[in-house]
Amino acid sequence: MLRRALCVAALVAAFGVPFAYAQESTTTDAGRATDAPPPPPVPIADGVTIGGVSVGGLTTAEAAPLVRTWFAQPFTFTLRGHTKTATPWWVGGTPSVAAALASAQTALPGEAVPLHVRADRTRLRAFVARLARSWHTPAVNSVARLRDLRPFITRPKPGYSVLKLETRMLIRQALAAHQRGPLSVPYRVLRPRITRSNFGPAIVIRRGSHRLYLYRGSHYRRTFGVAVGMPQYPTPLGSFSIANKQRHPWWYPPDADWAAGASPIPPGPGNPLGTRWMGLSRGGVGIHGTPDSASIGYSASHGCIRMRIPEAEWLFERVRVGTPVFIVSA
Repeated sequence: MLRRALCVAALVAAFGVPFAYAQESTTTDAGRATDAPPPPPVPIADGVTIGGVSVGGLTTAEAAPLVRTWFAQPFTFTLRGHTKTATPWWVGGTPSVAAALASAQTALPGEAVPLHVRADRTRLRAFVARLARSWHTPAVNSVARLRDLRPFITRPKPGYSVLKLETRMLIRQALAAHQRGPLSVPYRVLRPRITRSNFGPAIVIRRGSHRLYLYRGSHYRRTFGVAVGMPQYPTPLGSFSIANKQRHPWWYPPDADWAAGASPIPPGPGNPLGTRWMGLSRGGVGIHGTPDSASIGYSASHGCIRMRIPEAEWLFERVRVGTPVFIVSA
């Protein structure tokens, strides 16, 4: 302590001020400067907007949530009376809010600051793919139904398919322009392949009357006498279609008691199927020619529909795989 006092006295004699005390006072003053409160944030100039949102007079901290909330408004998409909504994030939109706020701080009063948006390609593609799947409507072809013992051809219906590339472009433009719709999604019409005007042949077999009726769509063409199944082997009733066609078919014995021990018969004059076979979607049953023309008009077969050989050949050329066949009890 004595030595320190002597040092201080020497310094006072040399400089006229207590050096150590002056240094301590400077540190204290510096400490007070450090503890001073920061200046208040400068508000954005009056009348400034970001992407159309008024942020004038607000600080950037106050303006940020307003801009983000405004941007998050959902899109509305429409297609032929259907509606879907999605937030900008789901369609791939990410706004550059920080950059817009920085520009707003230096903007002049009344200036419109743009809010730039980046479209994420992956999210945008995924959203449009989901939209396309959910709104895809396949075309519906005309089909034949039986009404009053005649074929009735149903009305076809068009389908719709979302145009993905055009939809992505539409969303990109809407993001950039800050539009939320309703946005009409572009699509193409899917035309039915089979209509009333181009519907092919249809067959109605009246089992009880031993008659086969050929139609072109719902328009009558021709009637044939046929033989159908015996009472113990009845021709099945219902809606079927021609599943296969064969010229000069082989006859193979079915797995039935009445055919036990029989051998296959090759094409030729003695073949029980004649020269043409039109197999139905009901296994083992078909329309075919017969060398036994005397059976026509009777219930004489083991379930198949027999025709005279020339008539079976004529019919064979005018029907196709898929032709509807209705067998009724009338």
